[in-house]
Amino acid sequence: MSFWRRTRALRWWIIGIVMLGTIVNYLTRSTLAVAAPTFMADLHIDEHQYSWITAAFQAGVMLQPIVGYILDTIGLRTGLAIFATCWGVLTMGHGLAFSWQMLFGLRGALGFAEGTSHTGGLKVVSEWFPAKERGLAGGIYNLGASAGSALAAPLVAWSIWMWNWRAAFVIAGALALFWVLLWLRFYRSPAEHPDISEEERAYILAGQEAHTLAAGARPSVLSILRQRNFWGIAIPRFLADPTWGTLTFWLPLYLVKVRHFDLGEIAISAFLPFVAADLGCLFGPTVVLWLQRRGVDLIDARRWTFTLGAVLMTGMLFVGSVESAWAAVALLSLGGFAHQTLSVTCITMASDLFRRDELGTVAGLAGTCANASILIFSLLMGSLVASIGYNPFFIALGLLDLVAAAVLWTLVRKPA
Repeated sequence: MSFWRRTRALRWWIIGIVMLGTIVNYLTRSTLAVAAPTFMADLHIDEHQYSWITAAFQAGVMLQPIVGYILDTIGLRTGLAIFATCWGVLTMGHGLAFSWQMLFGLRGALGFAEGTSHTGGLKVVSEWFPAKERGLAGGIYNLGASAGSALAAPLVAWSIWMWNWRAAFVIAGALALFWVLLWLRFYRSPAEHPDISEEERAYILAGQEAHTLAAGARPSVLSILRQRNFWGIAIPRFLADPTWGTLTFWLPLYLVKVRHFDLGEIAISAFLPFVAADLGCLFGPTVVLWLQRRGVDLIDARRWTFTLGAVLMTGMLFVGSVESAWAAVALLSLGGFAHQTLSVTCITMASDLFRRDELGTVAGLAGTCANASILIFSLLMGSLVASIGYNPFFIALGLLDLVAAAVLWTLVRKPA
C-alpha cells in the first residue's frame, strides 16, 4: 500500500503542487516589476510606456473566461500543462526584448497564459476538497501568489548583481517548465488518481454540497452572468484587486523614486508586503473556521472575514503621508496582509456557490472583472503619478474594499 493510501492525505499533496505552480506563476509575472528600474533605464522606457506594458498583461489576463472555459472543457491536467509551458517560454522571451513595444506584446501573451492560475487552482480545490476544508485549501494555494511575488525581489536582485536583468527572466521561465514536469507526473482527478484511497475518495465526495456537483453540461456564460451571486463576487474583486496590482507592478518604482531605495533595500523591502500577504492567506481561512465553529453559517463567515480584511486595509490611507520610509513599508505590508485575507475569502466563495463543471468559467469571468480594475488603475497611475504623486492612489486603495464589503453583503445569496 502506498504512503498516500495509508495516510489518506493525498489531497494535501495535490494542493501543495498547485501552490508551487502558483508560486511560479506569480514569480514570472512579478519579475518585470522588480527588474523595472534597471531595464527602464537600459531601454529608455518612461513611466507612461511602462504603464502600457503592465496594462497589456492585465488585458491578457482579462481573457480568463476563455482559459477557464478551456480548462472546463479539456480538463485540468492537460490544460494547465499547456498553459504553464507557455508561462515559461514567454517569460524567457522577455530576456530578448529590446524595446517597450516588444515587452508590450510579450506581456499581453503572458497575461493570457497566466490567467489559468486562479481558475485552475479553484477547480482543484472544488474537486479535491470537501466544503469544510475548501477555505484552508484555497488559502494554501493562494500562498503561492504572495510567495512568488516575494521571491521575485531577491531572485531578480541577485540575477542583476550576478549577470543582468535579462538573466532574471530566463531563470524564472525555466522554473515554470520544471513545474510542468512535476504537474504531469503527479496530478490526476480524484476519480482517476491511482494513489488515492477509497476512504479519502469517499470523504471528499461526502463533503460536496449537492448544488456544486457537476451536471454533465457545458458551462453557459449567459446563465452565469444572469446570477446575482456571480456579481456579488465579481464586483468586490473589481474593487479589491487594484491593491494587488499596485504591490506587484508599482511598489519597486515607488520605493526607488519616492523613498529613494537602492537595489539592496528593494530586495528586502519589496519582499515584506508579500510575506505579510502569505500570512493573510492563512489568516482568512482561519477566521472563517473560527466563526463556523461558533455557529456562523459558511457564507456569512466568509462575508465577515472579508469585512475584517477591508477594515484592516484602511491602513493604506497613510502610506503616502508617513515620513519614515520603513513605516510606509510596514503599512504596505499591512495592506498585503489585509488584501489576501479578503481576496482568498472572496475567491473561495465561488466554490461554495457554483457547480464544479462551471467553476472555471465563473472564476475566469470574475478574474476578468478583477484584472480590468488593475488595468484601469495602472493606466491612471502611469498617466497621473508624475503630476499628482502616489498618495491619492493609496487613499483610494484604503477605501475601495469597504465598498466591496458592502456589495458582498448586499448581493450574495445563500444557496437554497
